[in-house]
Amino acid sequence: MKRIAIDAMGGENAPQAIIEAVLRAKKELKDTQFILFGNEEEIKKYLKEEDSQIKLVNTTEVIADDEEPVKAIRRKKDSSMVRAAQAVKEGQADAILSLGNTGALLACGIFIIGRIKGVNRPGLMPTMPSKKGDQGFNIIDVGANAQSKPEYLVQWAEMANFYAKKIRNVKNPKVALLNNGAEYDKGDALHQEAYKLLKETDLNFIGNIEGNEIMTGKADVIVTDGFTGNAALKSIEGTASVILGMLKDALLNNGTKAKLGALLAKPALKALKSRFDTARYGGAVLLGVNAPVVKTHGRSDQRPIYYTLVQIDKMLDQNLIDLLKKQFSQE
Repeated sequence: MKRIAIDAMGGENAPQAIIEAVLRAKKELKDTQFILFGNEEEIKKYLKEEDSQIKLVNTTEVIADDEEPVKAIRRKKDSSMVRAAQAVKEGQADAILSLGNTGALLACGIFIIGRIKGVNRPGLMPTMPSKKGDQGFNIIDVGANAQSKPEYLVQWAEMANFYAKKIRNVKNPKVALLNNGAEYDKGDALHQEAYKLLKETDLNFIGNIEGNEIMTGKADVIVTDGFTGNAALKSIEGTASVILGMLKDALLNNGTKAKLGALLAKPALKALKSRFDTARYGGAVLLGVNAPVVKTHGRSDQRPIYYTLVQIDKMLDQNLIDLLKKQFSQE
């Protein structure tokens, strides 16, 4: 049986949204056990009856979003996040999910669960929607590393390429380097050297991609340094939120004709919303550590958490981490 350790106290809607997602997921994932770490009394408020697929582990501390990550995981040994990570390290669970402090979860992944031998730096990678359709794309790193080296970017591209094949079923992922121009000599020394190294790999490297092309579907995997990746991700999320809000306001608050237009356009708008539904893509994966470490947005309700549980289950089914270990041990 697969075992997912869950930080049940992380996120704005914890533990209710997390438990609702677990109750939904367990109906489909019959051979998976969900180990909930957190305040047992709070958790039991949302569990109507005992279930063999759900195990509770009582903890007394919670890492807050504004705490310094490394200090927090060292001081709060009985926090729901640290206890969940410790369970993975000790072989009592196979993966960890949290909606809590991102930096603390990354620290748990690197310092408690540990890096895969041969991986220089783990990278944080979400799957994002694109114009192309349901396929989406992966972008790595989006914030696990403030500073990067060219060889880090190559390893992130290799791991993301592997993920795209095994989890997203992309046969020959197109890999691109996020840069400020299409030419090979664009960007700073980091990106110029990364371009050269990526060109020498067996990856299906298609060259540079610019910021305005990120969501066009041109690439299946986009690799970048952690600073740029985080800025790009936040820009995408912020822009999408603003545009959708403005569109809704324009259609509903500009008189009868606008409302009639909104009614006529409803099927098209529904299809557009579905295509750019980020919840369906699950959480961001910390690639390069010894077990699946997955982060879902702190504001999530049960729906994106459910999809993240399905995502983790598939990673375990495909033995993704073991395959990555074998790949990097041969390099």
